[in-house]
Amino acid sequence: MTRFRQTRRRFLAQASAVVAAPLVLPRHLLAAAGEPGPNDRVTMGFIGCGRQTYHHNIPLFVRTPGVQPLAVCDVDTWRLDEAVKRIKEQYDSGKAKGSFSAVDKYADYQELLARDDIDAVMIATPDHWHAIMALDAMKAGKDVALEKPITRTIKEGQRLIAAAKEYKRIFRVDSEFRSGKPAHWAATLVRNGYLGKVKRVIACVPESDIPCPPQPEMPVPKELDYERWQGPAPRAPYTLNRVHKPQSFDRPGWMRHLYYCDGMITNWGTHLNNGAMWATDKERSGPVEIDGKGVYPGKDSFWNVLLSFNVTYRFADGLEWTYKTEKPYFRIEGDAGWIYADFTKMDAEPKSLLKLVPKPGDQQFRFKSEKQDFIDCVRSREETLEPAEVGHRVTSLGLLGHISIRLGRKLEFDPVKEVFKDDEANAYLDKPIQTPRFA
Repeated sequence: MTRFRQTRRRFLAQASAVVAAPLVLPRHLLAAAGEPGPNDRVTMGFIGCGRQTYHHNIPLFVRTPGVQPLAVCDVDTWRLDEAVKRIKEQYDSGKAKGSFSAVDKYADYQELLARDDIDAVMIATPDHWHAIMALDAMKAGKDVALEKPITRTIKEGQRLIAAAKEYKRIFRVDSEFRSGKPAHWAATLVRNGYLGKVKRVIACVPESDIPCPPQPEMPVPKELDYERWQGPAPRAPYTLNRVHKPQSFDRPGWMRHLYYCDGMITNWGTHLNNGAMWATDKERSGPVEIDGKGVYPGKDSFWNVLLSFNVTYRFADGLEWTYKTEKPYFRIEGDAGWIYADFTKMDAEPKSLLKLVPKPGDQQFRFKSEKQDFIDCVRSREETLEPAEVGHRVTSLGLLGHISIRLGRKLEFDPVKEVFKDDEANAYLDKPIQTPRFA
């Protein structure tokens, strides 16, 4: 196997160094629309200041040339304070160019969106808030980088696509997987026919979710606005494992509860399915058949997302697609060879595919960090590598599998109209799965 000597954590930290020249448009072509020019700073607000924003989004965006943070927003005041410290630290250490200026703090994201001096926002909240905030941001005239998975329902994804078009906003799924060499090379090989006709895809994610015993009601920490945190989710008593550990950036409990997310099936799935859909040119379509099997925790478990799953999809052209819990990778098999890719390594058969030199005229893809791609497109107004339509279809693949598992049967789906041939399944097109299914 060809290995890249870095961990996923190190990959994230280094991703912003992978840059390419943006398409530069004259300032006068953008001025009438009030868009930032190629030499202007891009002013940003960060909505959601948890572990992903603290460890990755703030450092990588602030270090990107021309980015100026102006505001942060969170319902946890401790996290707000830590976010501002994190931004200042980047300037004090010299990792961010320029000088630190005042960063305002907000509990209400609508107040941040109301500012006319903010060009773009990075949204990294619990999943149940993603689509709502992104829609509000685009309506407010902000370009949007949105943490994956970008939605919890098919209809939410359709609304994001429509809003990006209506308000002429730049949208970027904040997923770093396409910024790695393995996924990028797989897309280059497969899209240009070096594997021949693609016959089969296998995409896998870690089997890492676990059950949790019943949890007691607890006092709400003084720094947390719990009512605001719950937002559109069903009301439930506060307990630590429902939200996040106070004054900590540990893995939060909400990531394992169906009130707030779908679990690993959409979480890491929006990395691995993402890369495979990109490579096979399925990123703007969907399957015609879905057959999912999965295991939820027992009835007494507080955490209730799927522990394991195995979903088989069939696309209209006959492509077979398996998505399951195992370890993070995807493998694409064609009649002339196969390619394996994960976050840091790749393999192929024949081995010559690993050293192949693309021919003149081959389709090429941008190779840069997700942060740089977003900022470049905010300036140029060209489409990002993962716009709303792509993010919607990638997230939908996981959602479709989850719906099949939740209903306990094979489903037929029309990927053009985006409807099932099943009324009970169609009820989930605009309703998130919030309870598990028990035999």
